[in-house]
Amino acid sequence: MLGSLPIIGESFKCRVRDEKHAWELWEIHSRRERLPPVIQVVDLWKQYGRNDPPNSAALRGVNLAIHAGEIVALYGRSGSGKTTLLNILAGLDRPTKGCISVEGNDLESLGEEGRTHFRRQRLGFVFQFFNLLPTLTAFENVFLSLELVGKEHPELALKALESVGLEAKGTRYPHELSGGEQQRVAIARAFVKEPAIILADEPTGNLDTRTGEQVLGLLTRRCRDKGTTLIMATHSPLTCRFSDRILRMVDGVVVEETSCQETPS
Repeated sequence: MLGSLPIIGESFKCRVRDEKHAWELWEIHSRRERLPPVIQVVDLWKQYGRNDPPNSAALRGVNLAIHAGEIVALYGRSGSGKTTLLNILAGLDRPTKGCISVEGNDLESLGEEGRTHFRRQRLGFVFQFFNLLPTLTAFENVFLSLELVGKEHPELALKALESVGLEAKGTRYPHELSGGEQQRVAIARAFVKEPAIILADEPTGNLDTRTGEQVLGLLTRRCRDKGTTLIMATHSPLTCRFSDRILRMVDGVVVEETSCQETPS
C-alpha cells in the first residue's frame, strides 16, 4: 500500500513507519507546497561578544523554513547552537543580525512587550528539567498557564492532566512525582492553552530511555492530533525517531536534513 502513495520528498522518505504515518507525512508535504512557512529564518547570526570573530558566533547564517504541523528534531551536539536558536525563535534572546518571521510576525518589530504577548498566547514550552514551580501542585502548574492568557477555566486544566494520564495526581507537588510524571505535567501545561508552536529543549535529557520513549510518544501524538508545530532541540537519536524531519546543527549552522539511517545511534 505504501507504494501507491505519491512521492513525498527526500526529507521524508526514511521517516515512514506505516501506511497511516505515510499519509500523515503526505498531508504535511502537501501543506508545505500550498502554504507559507509558520517559521521562516533568514541569515540568522548570534554573537555574544561585540568583537568576537565570525567563526566564534553561536549562530552563523542559519536559514530555516518550518511549516504548520511539522514535527522537527533540531539535532546536534552540545554547543552546536540548538538552544540559542530555540531561545531566539521564542523571542527570549535577540539575534545579532538576520530575520525571523513566526506566524507572519517579524519578531524584531514586535518589541519586547509584543514578544512577551506572543510567547504567552502562541508558544508552549517543554524543558529538560521540567521547570515546574515547586510550591504549586500539578493542577496548579497547569492552571497557571491558563491564568497567564486569561483563560481561567479549571476544567481545561483537569482535562489537560487527564490527557496525559495524570488525572489522579493533580493534587501532588512536583517532588511527589517521578521524572516522567513531571514531564507529562509539563506537556499538559504546554498544551492547555492550545499554542500554535511548541518548543522543546532536550525533552528527554533527564529521563531514562524507556520513560523518554513514553514521553516522546505522548508529546508527538498530541502534536499530530492538534496540528501543532513541534521543534525539539536534541542530541539524542531517540528523539529523531519520533520526528518527521531532522535538521542537523553543526557549529551554529543547519547544515543538512539528515535521514534516520545517517543519524548516529
